[in-house]
Amino acid sequence: MTKVYPNAVVPLAQQPPVSVGTGAATQSPLVLTIWKKSLLFNCHGFTVFDSNGNLVYRVDNYNSGTKPEIVLMDASGRSLLTIRRKRLSLMENWLIYYGETTVNPLMTVTKHVNLRKSKSLAHVTVAGSRKKYDIEGSYRQRSCVVYDEKRRRVAEIKRKEAVGGVTFGGDVFRLFVQPEIDPSVAMAILVVLDQMFL
Repeated sequence: MTKVYPNAVVPLAQQPPVSVGTGAATQSPLVLTIWKKSLLFNCHGFTVFDSNGNLVYRVDNYNSGTKPEIVLMDASGRSLLTIRRKRLSLMENWLIYYGETTVNPLMTVTKHVNLRKSKSLAHVTVAGSRKKYDIEGSYRQRSCVVYDEKRRRVAEIKRKEAVGGVTFGGDVFRLFVQPEIDPSVAMAILVVLDQMFL
């Protein structure tokens, strides 16, 4: 049976603050296993584990469907980022804020709308900088790539490979995060994609 519960909770003092990321490109990517299920009974959300089976992030929502506000938490339940849908907008826009605040968004995620067929799913604009991300692929197929403004692959969503003949459904997949982007930001982008493409 697959292990669901975390090995240990990382203490708050050991967790770095959320940043958009300018890490060194020499490090190997962080591999996170995403389980599209909350650890809380009768909730919808995500449970995220690192390669050692430790709980890293969680998203717990009591409502199904599209939510107006979603909070990305660390393993101990501390709010890292708040994700809110922008109201009264012609395009589907989502704002990402630090912690539980709703002042001065960190970034905006806009769903790509084009009548012609395109690989592009969404565009991410970081507030107060020239940093931008483009998301291409198919979220429903769990096959997406996040590119930075220099077209470097900074994050990727892939289906989890079958191990020993066991096949995983679309609820278990992997997020590969390069050092150039903060894993919390990559996870927030994934949560927004889930809301856009339910």
